Amino acid sequence: MNNIKGALFDLDGVIVDTAKYHYLAWKRLAEELGFEFTEEHNERLKGVSRMRSLEILLEVGGISRSEEEKLAMAEKKNNWYVEYIKKMDGTEILKGAKEYLLKLRNQGVKIALGSASKNAPMILDNLGITGLFDAIIDGNKVSRAKPDPEVFLLGAEELGLTAADCIVYEDAEAGIEAARRAGMGTVGIGRRDILKDADMVVSGLYELL
Repeated sequence: MNNIKGALFDLDGVIVDTAKYHYLAWKRLAEELGFEFTEEHNERLKGVSRMRSLEILLEVGGISRSEEEKLAMAEKKNNWYVEYIKKMDGTEILKGAKEYLLKLRNQGVKIALGSASKNAPMILDNLGITGLFDAIIDGNKVSRAKPDPEVFLLGAEELGLTAADCIVYEDAEAGIEAARRAGMGTVGIGRRDILKDADMVVSGLYELL
């Protein structure tokens, strides 16, 4: 792993934690519908699509709605989420993340973002770290979700590197699988029992400084 030329980072859970804003938006929707949506309920939404998340939320509340109403609710939730993340700033970068990106840049390693979020460019701008990335692959550029390796293969391509030259930093099982399918090395950010397929697991990027 020492001779890597490219580093590809997932955004949420690796560089910043936007999960809390998803939770606040879902909770707000539940309150509007007249029931409580707890952090425990929210655990069921991890790694799940927006529409499936909405279905789980409605199950929790014992509520059924038409497809049309569901689409309107999902849109409303997303608008609230965007409203929250627009207020993010550099204080929300996870411990050690910015320092680690700078360390890699100083070593001549090229850096790309590989995230499914369509809001990724705005988040990076708000955090003040857009300039640390040589390429940004987000939900506007890819059509296939992880564990499909598309996002990472495109990242390597934009960096002008082969998959074998790259390493991926991910906090989700699907992301680790996507990186492995792309033929890249993997560093899991989080728990070893969940990210057991990663080549290496750390609690956060601060451990790599």
